[in-house]
Order: sequence, then structure tokens, then C-alpha cells
Amino acid sequence: MAKVPEPVRTWLAERGYTVQGLEPVGGGDINQAYRVHTREGATFFLKRNPAAPADMFAREAEGLQALRTAPRGPTVPEPYLWGSDFLLLEDLRPAPRRPDYWPRFGRALAHVHQVHGPAFGFEHDNYIGLTPQPNPWTADGYAFFAQHRLLYQAQLAHRRGLLPAADVHAVERLATRLPELVPPQPPSLLHGDLWSGNALTDAHGGPAIIDPAAYYGWAEADLAMTALFGAFPDAFYRAYQEVRALEPGWRERFPIYNLYHLLNHLNLFGSGYLGSVRHILRRFS
Repeated sequence: MAKVPEPVRTWLAERGYTVQGLEPVGGGDINQAYRVHTREGATFFLKRNPAAPADMFAREAEGLQALRTAPRGPTVPEPYLWGSDFLLLEDLRPAPRRPDYWPRFGRALAHVHQVHGPAFGFEHDNYIGLTPQPNPWTADGYAFFAQHRLLYQAQLAHRRGLLPAADVHAVERLATRLPELVPPQPPSLLHGDLWSGNALTDAHGGPAIIDPAAYYGWAEADLAMTALFGAFPDAFYRAYQEVRALEPGWRERFPIYNLYHLLNHLNLFGSGYLGSVRHILRRFS
């Protein structure tokens, strides 16, 4: 039976709350999630993973804090307390989606992408799932995406015996072609892992985002992830462009960005993703 970490009990007690129980919450592939109920009626959201890298939840909290600073962005839960194996968050208490959920979400994400960093990267390296995500500050977006996204994942998969050398070479060829395939873009604040499972609602039915792998990068890369496992509705993309215009051909470029996530899934979940990786490499390398 799951237990509330002692630091969480102490933190809650210092604020006048007594833990009443834990309610398991499904949906995650990597962490266990619970709603913490208190005798006072307040609820909190708790993520646990005893096998997590020691700084994983600290880096997630850092990403949440960055996203919370974006003016007019989606709702982002406040991180309250974290340790090597847990993260305590604001409970979003999701309500049913409002009728205008998707247009509001599109505009809100565009406002996030209007926040620009000093370069490509982030304050610290963090994680995409359980995979380390290197974020060294890099002036050139093409070099950043090539070295610290595509090639990092490809070389990791090769070392693990999941990606043959010929496929690594194909990733290298694609990386050299990035300047001709991808338009110049400024370093925008990104969620970093924006598939449908990380797009929720807040207590009012409005858009909310969770579980970031945040960094400053190409905004189109964030949009591409929204289409990887079933695209968001067209209303989302139309509303996004009311705030922030996209270069022609943006949909056709999505597979280039999503190669990063498919390589990561290859590393996390195994050879079932190799075919999808090769499909993109045949098209673009």
C-alpha cells in the first residue's frame, strides 16, 4: 500500500493539513500518481517513483515553474515540494472540457511560445520520460537540435543495441540537412513533451498542461508532438496562428521534429518503434 512520504506529511502539517488518504490516479507510464486527501477537505497531487534519477523531480518542478511564468499561457500546476522519489503538486481538479477548449488551448500555447530564451537549451539538463535530456546553452538552433536531440538519442539507442549503425548514419545525414528542411526559428519556451496525455483541463474546463520536459527550442517541435499520437483538432492549430504565425509547410515538417520523440520511445520501450524511426529517415535523410 502506498504511503505519503514523511517530508510531504511534514509540509502539509506545517500548513494545517492532516493526511486522510491516498487515491490512485491512472494514466502515467513512468510514475505512480495519487490524489492526497486531507481531513480539512483540501487535495494535492503526488507523483512517486522510487527508481527515478535523483534530480528528475527537481528538474520537472523547474520546468513547471518556467511554464507558469508565461503570460496568458495554459494552467500549469504549482510544484510545492519535491525530493529524489516524489513531487507534490497543486491538484488541478480537472473539470469537463469547455466548448471552446481547443481554440483557447491553441492561443494559450502560442503565448507560451512567445516567451524567448537567451539561446537554445535550459538552465539545467532534465529528462524526457526517464531519458536524460541535455540542454547546454547553444546559440545555433540547428546545432542544438542536431547534437542534443537527434544525435544524442540515436547514439544512445546504438549503444543499447537498439539502432544499427546504418540507421545512425541516416540520422547524421538528416542532421546535416536541417538548415534546408527547417526554417529559422527563435528559442521559444517549450513544454517539450506535449502529447495528448499531458493536455488536461483545469477546474474550470480550460486548458492545462502537465509533465513537461521544458527547454528553449523550436516552437514547431512542440506543435509536432501534438500530432504524434493522434493530432489535436484543427481548431487548435487555427487558433494558435491567430497569435503566432507559422511558416508554410509546418505540418510537413512535423516528422522531422518527432524523430526525436520516436528515438526516445525506442530507447524507453524497445524495438517496436524502429519501423517508425526508419520511415522518417527514408523520407528525409
